[in-house]
Amino acid sequence: MRIKFGFTQGLNVARLGLDETQILTAAQMADRLDYDSVWAMDHSNVPQWKNAVVNDAWLMLAAIGAVTRNVELGTCVTDAIRRHPSAIALSTITLDRITNGRGVLGIGAGEAQNVVDFGIEFSKPVTKFKEQLEVIEKLFESDPDNRVNYEGQYYKLVNACLQAASVRKPRPPVYIAAGAPKTLELCATYGDGWIPIGYTPELFKAHANIIKDHAKKLGRDLSGFQFANDVDIYFSEDGEEAWNKMKNAVKVSLYKPELLKVHNIPQSSEFDFRKYFTEYTMDKPELMEAMKKAALQIPDSVARTAIGVGSPDDVIEMLERFIKAGTNHFIIRFWGDGYFKNIEMFGKKVIPYFRDQQKK
Repeated sequence: MRIKFGFTQGLNVARLGLDETQILTAAQMADRLDYDSVWAMDHSNVPQWKNAVVNDAWLMLAAIGAVTRNVELGTCVTDAIRRHPSAIALSTITLDRITNGRGVLGIGAGEAQNVVDFGIEFSKPVTKFKEQLEVIEKLFESDPDNRVNYEGQYYKLVNACLQAASVRKPRPPVYIAAGAPKTLELCATYGDGWIPIGYTPELFKAHANIIKDHAKKLGRDLSGFQFANDVDIYFSEDGEEAWNKMKNAVKVSLYKPELLKVHNIPQSSEFDFRKYFTEYTMDKPELMEAMKKAALQIPDSVARTAIGVGSPDDVIEMLERFIKAGTNHFIIRFWGDGYFKNIEMFGKKVIPYFRDQQKK
């Protein structure tokens, strides 16, 4: 299977405060440099960076679709808490149609910072997520001659249909953000791909195997399944200096109970990860500070395996570790100075290396 490479315009771009014109320019560069995909973060805000420009992901992807011809375009990731799943399904199909079959739905259970500040209840996210995926799947299959019904605890469809068929058949791909047992099972059941974030190769392999085991029980063929991976890359002539700048942030992105378990790292008794996940908002910066403190217990040796830092050769080495762990679609977050330079360097130095390897 071809190894795919894309990048996400997410927290890294928000930190830089890049505007719409710059984001469109980056996407056009990707289209010329043999990238496979471009992704957009779907947040209402990013509490940690007040000067960030945070736009609507779906509108940005539509704009990107108008100035590109080749790259797939997806959300990394959206949620169906802020929008009814029928709106998510229709947005996905519309994006797929206006980009001639390049739309991808990246979707997760959501997080507090995007909903609580706006008066939207954030409770039972995984239970709701299962229903959202079921509703979206039903609506993807609907049309005026095939109306659908659904009766759930949170969502209901009564003779419902959409009146736009996707270009890609049988539907646009659905990549599911999952990192815990219940959501990994949902990914195996409903997903065409998986998008984790903040992983080491060991954790990636362990969770990929969980997805494969669930799929086997369901009788699903995963031969075309996209085991994607949202990874960080920091090009620098001085890899050690760059690592020292990044390591604490990398540890924060990695800190989660599942990673601690895989690497036999004791969990801090002073930090409640569930509380952070369900309550972190603009008004509660103390939860992020507690997260930063707890994450310091991750050893440097573990954290460094998760990031590509230094020269293109160093980055290639990191990507190869994840390929061995099962990754077949990389979604890059470029950090450091020179965002456009980084996109170009990866496109000219890293992607060709792997294209040549696949020819052998």
